[in-house]
Amino acid sequence: MRPKISAIIPCKNEQRNIRECLESLYPLADEILVADSGSTDRTMEIAREFDKTRVIEREYRTSGDFKNWAIPQAKHEWIILLDADERLTEALRHEIMATLEAPTCDGYWIYRANHFMGHPVPYGDSGTDKVVRLFRRDLGRYEGPSDHGEVHISTGRVGVLKTKMLHFTCWDYDQVFQKFHRYTKLQAEQWHAVGKDTSYFRLFLNPIFRFIREYFLQLGFLNGKAGVQLAMLAAFYSFTKQARLWELNHGLPQPVPEQDRESRATCLPTKVEPNSRPQRAA
Repeated sequence: MRPKISAIIPCKNEQRNIRECLESLYPLADEILVADSGSTDRTMEIAREFDKTRVIEREYRTSGDFKNWAIPQAKHEWIILLDADERLTEALRHEIMATLEAPTCDGYWIYRANHFMGHPVPYGDSGTDKVVRLFRRDLGRYEGPSDHGEVHISTGRVGVLKTKMLHFTCWDYDQVFQKFHRYTKLQAEQWHAVGKDTSYFRLFLNPIFRFIREYFLQLGFLNGKAGVQLAMLAAFYSFTKQARLWELNHGLPQPVPEQDRESRATCLPTKVEPNSRPQRAA
């Protein structure tokens, strides 16, 4: 008999994704925690339509911090954690259930079948993308910098599942640049906090190497026109992290002329009117 499973979905304003994510988890999970960080759309309304869901809410700081807050609130020993833009397939559900009948590890890597604006992109970085998303509640916590920390299993006993989950990374460039802004800003801030600085090499050559690796060495060109875009985005992502680090270390604050003018005005001597004379004491 397999152990009971708690599913966790961290989300905010995911009304376009949350239903399909919940439906993919429903046949597997014994409870589903929807961890929300301030949705203002119909995300929570949709989540509450499912009888297995329990909503928990808190502000968002970073992905790892938010997920580590949610994990201990699960009731059951085993956790399956999905972002709202991820889906379990029927084949993956069956593999998870079979694996947990007699687990040999305390956590499992799951490969992701990534999609870019609806198109599958099996080559490039996407082809080797995997995450630890199935693990024992009391043995797994997120570690690592930025919004891309990974689950660390304290016992070190981690296996790999064969079946991939579906991952719909973005559907338009608005979503791309929202994530781009958040990830590059956070990474630069974390580097700055520990005293790192950029260099000519990192600013100029890192993006070139990143493009070559993604497009040629990892066969991203086989993804067609989507592959060109992903390789260019990967290069620009590498450049922007370094550029933002330079900004934090060396950027000068923009002057505020109006404040400077007001400041100078308060320091000027008071003008004496030409017709005014000091009065004699009586």
